[in-house]
Amino acid sequence: MNKKILCQQIISRLKADYELLLRAAKTAHAAATHAENVPDNKYATLGLEASYLAQGQADRAQEIKLALQDFRQLALQNFSTDDQIRLTAVVQLGDDNGGERRVFIGPAAGGLLLEHDGVEIMIITPASPLGRELIGKRCDDVVELKGGVVREYEIISVC
Repeated sequence: MNKKILCQQIISRLKADYELLLRAAKTAHAAATHAENVPDNKYATLGLEASYLAQGQADRAQEIKLALQDFRQLALQNFSTDDQIRLTAVVQLGDDNGGERRVFIGPAAGGLLLEHDGVEIMIITPASPLGRELIGKRCDDVVELKGGVVREYEIISVC
């Protein structure tokens, strides 16, 4: 797996999301400040709702901007079978039902799904429940996620 190309994919996706959110925030800001949305009674809240929406979108755009900076500065590491899992590892996990999934441990953008070389990869962070469990583990270790349902995953490969 070429992690450099994967990282470029992540950056491209984050850039597109950032631009989309900026446009949406500008549109919501325009709606919030439009003359037609000036309240004429205490129940007219369209302008207020649009301003909340604009602020939320601007906040999310800022988070994505910071994630972009993190990924642009990221030093990618190569891992062998004996290495401990840490930031920039691509980990293949298997469950008891024969299912498999791959995750990339990144500095930000947790939850982002990408397709790379025909395989779905989820970005997770070391702060996520799965990320916390994986950090420091090695190939063939088993990690357990506790929640409503306890799930176990075997670490099949790390690169």
